[in-house]
Amino acid sequence: MQGGSNGIGYGLKYQARCIADVKADTDHTSFLTGTLSLKEENEVHLIRISSAGTELLCEGLFSHPNEIWDLASCPFDQRIFSTVFSSGETYGAAIWQIPELYGQSNSPQLERIASLDAHNSKIKCTLWWPTGRHDKLVSIDEQNLFLWSFDTSKKNAQVQSQESAGVLHSLTGGAWDPHDYNALALTSESSVQLWDLRTMKKTNSIDHPHVRNLDYNVKREYTLVTAEDESGIHIWDLRMLKFPVLDLPGHTHWTWTVKCNPEYEDLILSAGTDSAVNLWLASPPSSDEPTSESFDSPNKPVDPLLNSYSDYEDSVYGLAWSCREPWIFASLSYDGRYVPLQICILEIEPCVNDGVNAAEVECRILQEVSLILSSMTFAVHFHAEASKPAASLQIEFA
Repeated sequence: MQGGSNGIGYGLKYQARCIADVKADTDHTSFLTGTLSLKEENEVHLIRISSAGTELLCEGLFSHPNEIWDLASCPFDQRIFSTVFSSGETYGAAIWQIPELYGQSNSPQLERIASLDAHNSKIKCTLWWPTGRHDKLVSIDEQNLFLWSFDTSKKNAQVQSQESAGVLHSLTGGAWDPHDYNALALTSESSVQLWDLRTMKKTNSIDHPHVRNLDYNVKREYTLVTAEDESGIHIWDLRMLKFPVLDLPGHTHWTWTVKCNPEYEDLILSAGTDSAVNLWLASPPSSDEPTSESFDSPNKPVDPLLNSYSDYEDSVYGLAWSCREPWIFASLSYDGRYVPLQICILEIEPCVNDGVNAAEVECRILQEVSLILSSMTFAVHFHAEASKPAASLQIEFA
């Protein structure tokens, strides 16, 4: 389904490609963005959505040296974040702290509390320990993986271990497994590499070139989603790496980024150089899951592409779900346009009688709902436990 966004917008002064949810802010729905100007002093914007959801409030605007190519928020301190930056042939990565009085007009600028300065090649990204208060973070350059120990009280970071990916692999990014804190997935020009941080060794790989970005499914173990040069996304089962379990071609040019929802396991965002953001409901098939042919119904299965937001004027490189309000996501196009969008939630609890498969109930309801709501964008999240007498069906409308 094609459509424009009905979100409120916020314009940055310069071009930009980085946006991150402020995970540690439990009182507000807020995001950090960083600009990418070659000639001007760059900026970091702290943006909050008003309690009524009708306004975007700039809570802080800070100068930042050099072009910002990656930005990640600290999961346990809302005032701390990391950036990867470069200018010409120079590059760097650092951890920053927002000043306490950032809401005042005369507030001081960002404080650089640690430099990740052990790299000898171009840095691609930083990854924070997935959740909670932990002192570890990872930085990735074109050839190497670094594990850092970060001390907030002493305001310094030290290399705990490092390893080279080899001269034949040019690393481009990565993601930290939220189900196994010792595991990372790294993207390179020729493959997706799976690493164990305890040994700092590669444990497996997906020989699949031209993956731009990837993300783990927070709610579904062993599930990895990749953004493909071939104009779509792939979903992988890490126990069966020969082929993807789901291939979703939905972009007309390179897919640059992909993000899994932090709460609803089947909701996925993707964006790319076709100036579109796609919202998916993508559930990997299982051997015991009935198909639409299992039931006597003329209706077609629900299209996994729920909506394609196409009113951007430039490539979309930045996507972020809100962890605090997981029905809200934000997009950032290269021309500096930031748009948050909200998915409203309707809950239905159908009764599952004895002898009726819960997945059968799900399929039948989806078929009925698709007829009623054929003109609307909707996503469905379904879960059922054998020990409970009812299944829960959640329908989200964009």
